[in-house]
Amino acid sequence: MRRALPHRGLGHAEILAGNDSRRTVMPTATPISRVNDFVIRFANVNGSGSASANEMFARAVMRMGVPVAPRNIFPSNIQGLPTWYEVRVSEAGHMGARGGTDFMVAMNPQTFDKDIAGIEPGGYLFYDSTKPYPPSKFRDDITVIGMPLTAICNREYTDPRQRQLFKNIIYIGALTALLDMDVAVVEKLIGEQYKGKEKLIEPNLKALHIGRDYATLNLDCPIGLRIRKADKIGDRIFVEGNAAAALGAVYGGATVCAWYPITPSSSLADAFTRHCARLRVDPETNEAKYAIIQAEDELASIGMVIGAGWNGARAFTATSGPGISLMQEFIGLAYFAEIPAVLFDVQRAGPSTGMPTRTQQCDIISCAYASHGDTKHVLLFPEDPNEAFEFGAQAFDLADRLQTPIFVMLDLDIGMNTHLCKPFAWDDSKVYDRGKVMTAEELEAGREFGRYLDVDGDGIPYRTYPGTHPTKGSFFTRGTSRDRYARYTEEGAPYVDNMQRLLRKFETAKDLVPRPLIANAAKPSKYGVIYYGSTAPAMDEAIHMIEAKGHALDRMRVRGFPFHSSVNSFVADHDFIFVVEQNRDAQLRSLIVNECGIDPVRLVPILHYDGTPITARFIAKAIGDHLDTLKVKQVKVTS
Repeated sequence: MRRALPHRGLGHAEILAGNDSRRTVMPTATPISRVNDFVIRFANVNGSGSASANEMFARAVMRMGVPVAPRNIFPSNIQGLPTWYEVRVSEAGHMGARGGTDFMVAMNPQTFDKDIAGIEPGGYLFYDSTKPYPPSKFRDDITVIGMPLTAICNREYTDPRQRQLFKNIIYIGALTALLDMDVAVVEKLIGEQYKGKEKLIEPNLKALHIGRDYATLNLDCPIGLRIRKADKIGDRIFVEGNAAAALGAVYGGATVCAWYPITPSSSLADAFTRHCARLRVDPETNEAKYAIIQAEDELASIGMVIGAGWNGARAFTATSGPGISLMQEFIGLAYFAEIPAVLFDVQRAGPSTGMPTRTQQCDIISCAYASHGDTKHVLLFPEDPNEAFEFGAQAFDLADRLQTPIFVMLDLDIGMNTHLCKPFAWDDSKVYDRGKVMTAEELEAGREFGRYLDVDGDGIPYRTYPGTHPTKGSFFTRGTSRDRYARYTEEGAPYVDNMQRLLRKFETAKDLVPRPLIANAAKPSKYGVIYYGSTAPAMDEAIHMIEAKGHALDRMRVRGFPFHSSVNSFVADHDFIFVVEQNRDAQLRSLIVNECGIDPVRLVPILHYDGTPITARFIAKAIGDHLDTLKVKQVKVTS
């Protein structure tokens, strides 16, 4: 149906009401009809100013009380290449990528054919109909909604940049009518976004209502997809993963950040800078209680972090896969000399430059065994910004406790996208765990000090801070072999003794890293699935799809490496295990095989690595196909 709304004195919808280029084509398939449960995808050109408008749409849905999961898929150039912004609208609270598109806002002629191909049967296409398209460009099983956006902008604005920018706001206005949204919510967001720049508020409100008025007068509004007010957000917060991790570093006691810019980790260091300016400045003297250094390269940055850690500061770097490659020698030094350090690895698609603005989980092996020689490192796998904050803080306690580098394994999907998650929690009475640090008083009292002496049998020696005592407790930190008292030696026995102690320390770490979370199926299952990190939100939805097909599957989300003993038990309790991850070479599966002594035949890899976030449909189909095949084989054997 068509409904007329007040024009607020604009009159633009009436001027263009007879434009022949508008187009509405009804499909042969039944149009999708759902409330608060669909996927809308915006196809734009990078640099067109669409990102802020698309995010405003996502925030408007959330302000109406409906959970959203937006994902920005953008190119590595500054301007001109295709970019997509996908918003998962889910009152049920599914925060992973689902797969498929119910409503496509196609604003990029370059990707028009591809964008149309991705629409679900019965879905909707909204496009700029100023320039006519031949009928062959469209599908007969979707609803086609044309609006002459360029013509509207050309008539309204003379400045080319204004035409480009306000076009985005105009189509947001049209969406509020098509999806039956509360336009007042968007109006309020515009006021908030341009607070302090009041002269921009009225032009944006005007553009918003140009789009809404046109759609109301000329298009069938609303369509089958609707946004209806709900109350499903609760106390959750809307935050980017990198910003959350940076705040975790502040709460974890970090005072030093040394980094070199690299996508997609740069915003983590930027966020740390903002957080420190607010939280790490002495209110009386206005003195900064932190040091942030943009180094000349990645090697220099990790060197500074290690130097700060050796001196007793809590320090970190933020980088991605190529940076990890360049840091290898210094990472080995921190491992062998046993110096605390934290590395936030925001993973992207490799190898080499790879796809710098696409997500993957492809640095697992390179970080677990970083550097030459026999090295093993502690990895943490957060699933969302809430755990990015929690693990970001915890990493500094672990680094001090274990006297070793700690890797927080983020990825672009977590780091550079905004997510709904539980609010951060912090205990103000918490005391940082600085590990085994011998004091001047203990040294003065005659306590034996050997820098690499394992007193407690857990592989972790005592250390001293530089300058602790004028004559006792000092040692020379070296990357060469030494004995328990830090004395240089190349004899085989002390070297083996030291390397075995490092393994004992790694065993100790198994009970210190976050433990896996296990969710058992409603009925007993012979099969299980292991996954980690940003795969978790899609897995949460995929498990419902798998169960709907009659399969039962126990789940384990791994949150740290080295693996807790429960990983071995979980594998032993099932006939076989699916291992779901976002890389080509099944890297987590390889770690489980190597470290747990598991027969690789029992671990079935489910791999997704095209650079886009893994989807619930992909997981459900891949696992479901395996289980369906297994059922058929069992039936044949029985018969």
